[in-house]
Amino acid sequence: MSFIVLSNVEKSFGKTKVLRGLNLSIESRELVAIRGASGSGKSTLLYLLGGLDHPSSGKVVVEGKNLTSMDDEELAQFRNQYVGFVFQFHFLLPSMTCRDNILLPARIGGRDTTPVEKDIEELANYLGVTHCLSKFPFEISGGEQQRINIIRALSLRPKILLCDEPTGNLDSKNSEKVASLLKSLAAEFGATLLVVTHDDKVASFFPRKIVIEDGQIIG
Repeated sequence: MSFIVLSNVEKSFGKTKVLRGLNLSIESRELVAIRGASGSGKSTLLYLLGGLDHPSSGKVVVEGKNLTSMDDEELAQFRNQYVGFVFQFHFLLPSMTCRDNILLPARIGGRDTTPVEKDIEELANYLGVTHCLSKFPFEISGGEQQRINIIRALSLRPKILLCDEPTGNLDSKNSEKVASLLKSLAAEFGATLLVVTHDDKVASFFPRKIVIEDGQIIG
């Protein structure tokens, strides 16, 4: 069985059907770009894969685990153990330093933070944001906040890295840099990477491309 399997997945919000009988298989460590127009269902798909929401019907299975049958507490444990998220907006808590923001998932999950802090130092050095770790989010630039967000997503060495328009606020040059960076870091950490993007150039960095239209995969 593939690492990720979606079977006949549908998702509705009220009377609006966003995903329509979607079937999808993704292998471990695949690097995938998900494209589609606004409202096509690509972000909704990402949230279902990350256990942030339940499908209205159908099944979502990750490494043999049926997310569809999990309650909210089980999904929270799944996210903490399996998933790293990188969003277009960084959602860093303004009252905490960047280091504490990064460590928050480990502390919530009751993890030993010693190995996590080692990874944080190495990633911060690699991404050029060591000087930001002791600062608060409002004291650093948007680009630096994004790199802190990437470190937080990778801090627990997730098996799945889900990125929702991570280059949406960047120019083309920096968008390409971030796409390349996400690919290299996912490969280094052994993560399966899925990136939702509307940018053709960003999508071109990924060996597999999925196109969603009106809640269905068309390519």
